[in-house]
Amino acid sequence: MLAYRAKSRRLLVYSAWVTSSRPQTTAELRAGGHRRETVKQEMRRNLLTRLRAGEPLLAGIVGYEETVLPQLANAIISGHDVIMLGERGQAKSRIMRSLVSLLDEEVPVIAGCEVNDHPFDPICRRCLDMIAKDGDKVELAWIGRDRRYGEKLATPDISIADLIGEVDPIKVAEGRYLADELTIHYGLLPRTNRGIFGINELPDLAERIQVGLLNIMEEKDVQIRGYRVRLPLDLFIIASANPEDYTSRGRIITPLKDRFGSQVRTHYPLSISEEMQIMESERHAVPEDFELIFPSFMKEIVAELTHLARRSPHISQSSGVSVRMSIANVENLASNSVRRAARLGESLAVPRISDLAFLASSTAGRVEIEALDEGKEEQVLARLERGAISSVFSRHFSASQFEGVVSRFEDGAMLEVGEGIASRAYVRAIGDVPEVATALKRLSLPDRPEVRASVIEFVLEGLHLNKRLNKDEVEGKAIYRR
Repeated sequence: MLAYRAKSRRLLVYSAWVTSSRPQTTAELRAGGHRRETVKQEMRRNLLTRLRAGEPLLAGIVGYEETVLPQLANAIISGHDVIMLGERGQAKSRIMRSLVSLLDEEVPVIAGCEVNDHPFDPICRRCLDMIAKDGDKVELAWIGRDRRYGEKLATPDISIADLIGEVDPIKVAEGRYLADELTIHYGLLPRTNRGIFGINELPDLAERIQVGLLNIMEEKDVQIRGYRVRLPLDLFIIASANPEDYTSRGRIITPLKDRFGSQVRTHYPLSISEEMQIMESERHAVPEDFELIFPSFMKEIVAELTHLARRSPHISQSSGVSVRMSIANVENLASNSVRRAARLGESLAVPRISDLAFLASSTAGRVEIEALDEGKEEQVLARLERGAISSVFSRHFSASQFEGVVSRFEDGAMLEVGEGIASRAYVRAIGDVPEVATALKRLSLPDRPEVRASVIEFVLEGLHLNKRLNKDEVEGKAIYRR
């Protein structure tokens, strides 16, 4: 308890020292040599500092190093507002939120200001009056970068009051005139002044709201309840849109489209390895009371499945196939292997080929099948699954490498596989075939019964798809035979 109190006192002393070391009035800020910067100048300075140090532009963004991020960096250096065009699941929102890291850790504002006014250049009537009355004695506050980001999902029901502001009837009832700027209750844009404002799905904004946004960006003024208010906001605006909606006539007014200095086109991961890297970084962890080994070839199959879906003529490409499908699928595979381990009393959870049957719940809702005939969706997904397994098997092996396995089936052996069959049953049925041990080594996997069962399923399915083994499917189980 004494140690805890001593630590608390040290924290309080440190906090007081940090607070006292920063300027607390406009006079102290001016005496310290502080220079007024716009948010775009601030972001450009921090971006160039990061580039000179050889650091990544935005941490955690995978696959855009040579395509999207250089375009985005050019836009920031140029001081442009940005529109990001891309299908769903292409990290547009993540990039928007990551840009906060290009802001300074803390900046000074006039204490109590609703719109984060800079002490040297206030814009709201309250702060202008305070500066006129108290001059350099006006007190300051310091806000962190997390308070300088605002975001709004564009929907048709958004109003000017939401984005820009509205007359506050309570302030009018207190005796102020309607024409008094102090009656305004500010919306999201003014409250993000001196920061970054992100708008998701920009074309969904009603035209009259788009006009209000244009006025803020270009003319720096807006009409609220019939009287004109000057709002020279200091903002970096970044918006996202689906390319199909953005280019459709009538979805977005031309002057607003022209106001965005740069259009940055996003894309899905270009390689399987990038898709796998995103899956691994984003998926949720399994329960701590289970050991999980997730074979790399199973992750490859999930990533390959998504890439095949993006090229399939049977799936609508206008809405895209999100990376979130890959993430959800890899989570589902891990969950099903944990469920099996719990049911069978096994200590190790390892995803298998038979677990792929449970991906329908995390796949079907994320793709739009072009033909909706009876059973068509299941057929398309099954074809994609087979194509993914075949591609990954061919990437690691050839069917001729497993003649010993095939000969065992030629002698009359059969093997029943399924998500509910214990791992040791596989080992007993196949026996100590040298090719399985070789496959484990080639795949850099430990030789444990649960892992061996997963590799056996992979090999048998690969041989089936290469027409070396037959396969009968009955009630959620499969029987391999010659």
